[in-house]
Amino acid sequence: MGKKKEIREKSLALEWIKDIVIAVIIAAVIVQVVKPTIVKERSMEPNFYQNDYLFVYRLAYKGDHKIQRGDVIVFRSDLETDSGKKKLLIKRVIGVAGDKISIHNGEVYVNGEKDDQSYTMSGETVGDLDETVPDGSLFCMGDNRDVSIDSRSDQVGMVSTGRVFGKVVFRLYPFDRMGRITNPYK
Repeated sequence: MGKKKEIREKSLALEWIKDIVIAVIIAAVIVQVVKPTIVKERSMEPNFYQNDYLFVYRLAYKGDHKIQRGDVIVFRSDLETDSGKKKLLIKRVIGVAGDKISIHNGEVYVNGEKDDQSYTMSGETVGDLDETVPDGSLFCMGDNRDVSIDSRSDQVGMVSTGRVFGKVVFRLYPFDRMGRITNPYK
């Protein structure tokens, strides 16, 4: 009777180990595809607030999928955190390679067409510029244009597509705003 009990306990322990290993492998795969992140700043208000819990889809732009105007992306910047690490920034893509971006009198123009800024905090954009987005780059701005450090600033400038970490696709928290992230240009 003691031998059967010992075999059963070993079998149960092996089942637990197998389940734990499978769970760890699944978690590792998910983390390679979807990265949870928490908004730390105010630059994306009124669409994303501090402590919003978001999911970033890391494979969004693999294959034939291209970054589009209006996408909310996370990218590696040269700005540093207090601990000296490079900051990940969350911004909205305003222009892609070849787009001519103009900002004058509070208005943004993309390829000569006035940009709808109804999704932004103040409905206008501070700055004065005329630039063409170079190949392999993006022009990105925060939705709270008055406080956002973005492509208008020398600290960030044009964003190399190679620095894009992923696309923000889902908000988990706060629960009353939970849901898929949509592109205001579509």
